[in-house]
Amino acid sequence: MSERGVVTLRDETLRERASVARDDDLRSRLLEVLLSPAERPKMTYEEFLAWADEDTLAEWVDGEVVMYSPASKQHQLLVGFLEKVLGMFVEQHSLGIVLSAPFQMKLERGREPDLVFVASEHLGRLKETYLDGPADLVVEIISPESVGRDRGEKFYEYARGGVPEYWLIDPQIEWVEFYHLEEKRYCLAFSGKEGEYHALALPGFWLRVEWLWQEPLPAVENVSLEVGGEAYARGWIERLRQHGFLQSSE
Repeated sequence: MSERGVVTLRDETLRERASVARDDDLRSRLLEVLLSPAERPKMTYEEFLAWADEDTLAEWVDGEVVMYSPASKQHQLLVGFLEKVLGMFVEQHSLGIVLSAPFQMKLERGREPDLVFVASEHLGRLKETYLDGPADLVVEIISPESVGRDRGEKFYEYARGGVPEYWLIDPQIEWVEFYHLEEKRYCLAFSGKEGEYHALALPGFWLRVEWLWQEPLPAVENVSLEVGGEAYARGWIERLRQHGFLQSSE
């Protein structure tokens, strides 16, 4: 091979190596961009409430909108069951109100618990689209997607914000943890997969943990009758009389 041929070959090799180096550098920079956290637009809580509608699955965290995944069927059935059972007890005793997501609770951040109970004496905290301050009871149903938030950020936020009672229910492993607030820290009051728990925020209300794992879930009326006992039964008898389905005993 002539000297000119050798030079040409060397030049082509150098150009190829330079091209490969540029491609590697470009790939490296592109990977950097793809892996770097995206800039989320900042907004006030008022702007967040104006932006979000009833179908928006999001929370307001440090001025940013954090989206989350839709709930599973099991999650929704469990939330619906607890909302009805708690709601019927609360209504029967005129204790306050039970609300389910999507409804915001504004503490240091705008969170959207699965269920909240607000006692009658704290109903003034309720605004049109959010609760301005702590609920008396917060319930979170843990999912694989939410476990970090429910056991981490929210656990400490709810304690700092003054939520007196926090229920964590994990249907994946059939396990519950019920916490009471003591001196701004949560203390475990009950945990396990079975047994009876008597609520702090709802005097007289108790829950048999095994109900939560039944398939299908037990009938709400049967649970309410067992929890409410004779007072619940007498209440229904009186309603039936008032509507003409039963004759007066007099």
